Amino acid sequence: MEKQLHLNLLASKPPMAGLQSGSNVKLRMGPGRKRDFTPLPWSQYFETMEDVEVENDNSKDTFRIYSSGSHGPVLMLLHGGGHSALSWAVFTSVICSRIDCRVVAMDLRGHGDTKVKNPEDLSAETMAKDVGKVVEALYGENPPPIMIIGHSMGGAIAVHTAAANHVPSLLGLCVIDVVEGTAMDALNSMQNFLRSRPKTFKSVENAIEWSVKSGQIRNVESARVSMVGQVKKCEEPLSSPGVSRSISEGIIEEEEEDEEGGESNHKRKKEDDQEIKKECLYTWRIELSKTEKYWEGWFKGLSSLFLTCSVPKLLLLAGVDRLDKDLTIGQMQGKFQMQVLPQCGHAVHEDAPEKVADALATFMVRHKFTEFKEGFP
Repeated sequence: MEKQLHLNLLASKPPMAGLQSGSNVKLRMGPGRKRDFTPLPWSQYFETMEDVEVENDNSKDTFRIYSSGSHGPVLMLLHGGGHSALSWAVFTSVICSRIDCRVVAMDLRGHGDTKVKNPEDLSAETMAKDVGKVVEALYGENPPPIMIIGHSMGGAIAVHTAAANHVPSLLGLCVIDVVEGTAMDALNSMQNFLRSRPKTFKSVENAIEWSVKSGQIRNVESARVSMVGQVKKCEEPLSSPGVSRSISEGIIEEEEEDEEGGESNHKRKKEDDQEIKKECLYTWRIELSKTEKYWEGWFKGLSSLFLTCSVPKLLLLAGVDRLDKDLTIGQMQGKFQMQVLPQCGHAVHEDAPEKVADALATFMVRHKFTEFKEGFP
């Protein structure tokens, strides 16, 4: 069970053992170790933000995209389930310092600040078409060379997009920590994992703190910009039953130096709960548990689909145990390049943006897609 949770491929790495909802465990940060969990703006990492309008069944859908760079091949970045384009923020600033490239990170439908007529339709087919339509809206009939890079659910959508030839100028494909075998195995435990997450947070700072301390995102800087795209202000009334309870469950408190005075702590908690009710609460932007009917469609047949894509391919994994039989054989036959980045959680590009950027830059230069910037490496 623990292994299945560890390999979940829809959201990021689940909370550490003992820190699931309802746990009273506290994490001791140590003296002088208080970290900054204030949100960081997108503009610190991307050059522009815009909403791209596309025609869709007699209506218009609007996709939020973040961009950087003015020349070189385009890196089309697709985030994982529950995340947003902002999960690529730190990676974008790093990759743009290494190679000549343009970056386009998009909020997929139902995620981030993208607004579509049917946000519930998260089928692989629909989302793959979305990517093609955004590319067409951005570049017209003659798009520049494009490399699609996707993490988790976004990695599956990247493969479906490439296989369906929705991006005719496709240069290459990079999939990050998603493999059919382990993804399919993990689906059985996904609902349990999603239920273990706090439903609400008292602030964005609280959400950032939870994501770091639970292990969902191990890089504090990335969490500070990424979590902004994962949560939103609650629309339900603050007096809803269970709201304050779920908040207190979501907070992993730092250990107090003085552990005596349980009564005063209890009193303080009651005061905190009353304060929380006065504040505007935050919750997840997308209810992933309601997307279950699409999960199998994202991942079933993914390995063979990946192997049939004719462009150069790179697979980045957090652990070698991710490989299934088809990919093991394909790798032995040299059908794609693979690199394992240990000491990372599932959100590899957030936990280790420099390592992912190095692997991708080396791959692209080797295939003569682009060149290193002057003075690098």
